Amino acid sequence: MSARFAWRPLLLSAGLLLSSHGHAVDVDAAAQIERGRYLAAAGDCIACHTVAGGKPMAGGLAVETPIGPIIASNITPSKSHGIGNYSLAQFSSAVRHGVRADGAHLYPAMPYTAYAKVTDEDMAAMYAWFMQGVAPVNAAPERSTRLPFPFNIRLSMLAWNWLFLDKEPFKGDPAKSVEWNRGAYLVQGLGHCGTCHTPRNALMGEQASKLLGGADLGTWSAPNITSDVNSGIGSWSRQDLAAYLRTGRSAQRGQAAGPMAEAIDHSLRHLTPNDLDAIALYIKSVPALRDPSDSKPVTQWGQAGDRLAELRGVPLPKDLNRMSGAQLYDAHCASCHQARGQGSFDGSLPPLFHNSTTGRSNTNNLVMAMLDGVQRQGAGVGDANGYLMPAFRQTLSSEQLVSLGNYVQQLYGNPAGKVTLEQVTILRQGGAPSDLIGLVRGSLIVAGLALLLAILWWRRRKED
Repeated sequence: MSARFAWRPLLLSAGLLLSSHGHAVDVDAAAQIERGRYLAAAGDCIACHTVAGGKPMAGGLAVETPIGPIIASNITPSKSHGIGNYSLAQFSSAVRHGVRADGAHLYPAMPYTAYAKVTDEDMAAMYAWFMQGVAPVNAAPERSTRLPFPFNIRLSMLAWNWLFLDKEPFKGDPAKSVEWNRGAYLVQGLGHCGTCHTPRNALMGEQASKLLGGADLGTWSAPNITSDVNSGIGSWSRQDLAAYLRTGRSAQRGQAAGPMAEAIDHSLRHLTPNDLDAIALYIKSVPALRDPSDSKPVTQWGQAGDRLAELRGVPLPKDLNRMSGAQLYDAHCASCHQARGQGSFDGSLPPLFHNSTTGRSNTNNLVMAMLDGVQRQGAGVGDANGYLMPAFRQTLSSEQLVSLGNYVQQLYGNPAGKVTLEQVTILRQGGAPSDLIGLVRGSLIVAGLALLLAILWWRRRKED
């Protein structure tokens, strides 16, 4: 036992505990710090503010957005490079309203539009943990945010906030149960589920009328998680959904990958069973939204099968880009997902049929899983690097991924879902470029011309 923790029983008997700074704090304060740690985990703060292998909350991670990468800041209690000089009011303003202590505006890659729902009490607990439970890192991230005009002018966020930021904290529905309200509070606030799962308009504001209806995130796709039976999670039981949120997989339903796997590993699996049940209860009550192309539940497409007959006596082509989907599947997938796509015997690797990834007409997640693999962190699963599925970005060409993806989709998934060479090429490059920059610049030009014409008209009237 280290010297630091050898004194823990004595400090407890004296009503004291040690903070991460080595200072004694009383038991009530320690309880608030621990509560703040839990809330920060619910908010998934570490996922964006910690680079792989870096110090917790020290920033530096590049968050890809339609207007360019935004570099997460150091939010440790460092007084020189972090938030160590923030008051509770300044901390609250940054987290809930997107305004730093120096008055500069944050970009909504930081989901302050969701965190605005957090109560004053929970904000105070989070502040206590950040100030006393996080080790200070006295260094700035190696990179800083550099966005193109006009987004490099942070004051421009005033207009965006006026349009899309609701500063009202969460208000419970007295007609609903305590559990439902707890789930609503977590989903709408710290869990910021709508940040990814709600589609956005041309100015990147969430479309409230399509809450949790699914959205593309550049490369990965956040699926519809409304209560619709076909397109959403209406066919999932509450227990199915809670188990998925805790473990990242649900038998005959789906498995987490990409950003959702990160959310589970860093955040959701650390929540209490009661909170996960509350989240599941609330999500299953969200009004249903359906994609007309989903003619049946996305988890009911496909069945076990193979095309081994196509391989017998057929040599590999000289041009490996012309390998058939069956050949590629047999070479790269069958050892884990089995020849008939039924998944591993222990259930850790899912079947490819009755799977929400292959059951959708949007095949981006299938392509991204093939490109980047499926990695889990800190969950005690996968290989030495946490990979449940290897990445084929360097192993398979884009042409091979198209053949393999369509083989999997046609045999095991929704046949309406197609994988194209253009799609794979775009996803390899990080996603399709956004037209947001051009839209905003064009709007500024139009507004400037309108203002100039108004001034000229006013001057002419004055002269007349």
